[in-house]
Amino acid sequence: MAKIPELLCPAGSPEKLRYALAFGADAVYAGIPRFSLRAKENPYNNSSLKEDIEYCHKLGKKIYVTANILPQNRKLQSFKSSILTIAEAGPDGIIMSDPGMIQFVRKEFPDLSIHLSVQTNTINWMSVAFWRDYGVKRIILSRELSMEELKEIHNQVPDIGLESFVHGSICIAYSGRCLLSNYFNHRDANQGTCTNSCRWEYNVKEELQEGEKVTQSPQGEYLIEEKGRDGDLMPIEEDEHGTYIMNSKDLRAIEHLDQLWRAGVESFKIEGRTKSIYYLSLITKSYRAAIDDMVASKPFDKKLLSETEKTANRGFTTAFLVSASEKKTERFNSPQEENLPQVYAGKILNERAGGWMQVEVKNRIEVGHEIEYISPQNKYRFHISAMENQTGLALQVAHGGNGTVWIKTEGKIDPFALLSRVINTPVPSPVS
Repeated sequence: MAKIPELLCPAGSPEKLRYALAFGADAVYAGIPRFSLRAKENPYNNSSLKEDIEYCHKLGKKIYVTANILPQNRKLQSFKSSILTIAEAGPDGIIMSDPGMIQFVRKEFPDLSIHLSVQTNTINWMSVAFWRDYGVKRIILSRELSMEELKEIHNQVPDIGLESFVHGSICIAYSGRCLLSNYFNHRDANQGTCTNSCRWEYNVKEELQEGEKVTQSPQGEYLIEEKGRDGDLMPIEEDEHGTYIMNSKDLRAIEHLDQLWRAGVESFKIEGRTKSIYYLSLITKSYRAAIDDMVASKPFDKKLLSETEKTANRGFTTAFLVSASEKKTERFNSPQEENLPQVYAGKILNERAGGWMQVEVKNRIEVGHEIEYISPQNKYRFHISAMENQTGLALQVAHGGNGTVWIKTEGKIDPFALLSRVINTPVPSPVS
């Protein structure tokens, strides 16, 4: 069996990096400002990236720096300058896609490990062999590959590292190559400014051509009978929500990690540099547990599926990894899953004597709500029995965005702990 695969998690900010590592990531990836695919939401600068490279290495963890846009001529010089600065800080690898820039790094920093971005859409073993011979150390394989194709690539080119996405958003086009955002808003997905146009609601408007007519099926679908197609009908599906014809469900491969490992994948990658700390922490903790069980030859714990469903999602799919599952990959009725069992309640900032925790509130909470406490080490539930503001005034309700409150708990309080509210908890009437 191959070496134990790493769990690679997104670091959209210095704070998120610390939560990812605390909840079990072996490695993180963070973007060079302006030159990664999350340019507009990236709070990093060269100085903070350098600090976090040192932070990861002190913990014995790895950090890969993303610089995977395909730069236009006007960006070349500044791109080279940024890479020079970051490369000298000693990341464990740099994620790239542009052949010219890869060649530049190979010449200037021959000892720096280059990981080939999913942006290159590498989908066959001959391409993998080409990049290996070009000096690339790891290939981040395209999301469009099946498990069988992954295995064949490893069998044909066993002497290069393979990385595969296992959780998160999926593009409607080849990863990062969608032109919708550019067309509608002049914000280029490949330059890090995507507006996620594939998630929008679209209304179908069909202009009939000569010889075409509209009919209605017994199920109520409107159908276009097209000229010259011998009665073939094209359905137009739209309900009260609209139609989300390009909105993919989210990838979830947590129950297939063992197959991916046996296929030769050495790094399991979670998508989500713009997601919340709550999302990042729960997903990281779930995949950490799944990997640890897998390595210990324990059966997959199906409870981990419900853990991933506590986070914001669009529904889940294995997409192309499992044969034929892509037929159920699109989400037609809304851009997001609406009936989550739990919602992010807050981040614990501090504690005081008597079992009180200081909480930065993220979504509305009330006295009586059932709360789940989540930390890297523990998980337990409790009902809010008392809540105070910063001056000690008793509160019944606290709202997200309005600062911090103190909440009474009987449980232990750990670093990096978060709270989520269990939905549909009965709330008692206020005491008069």
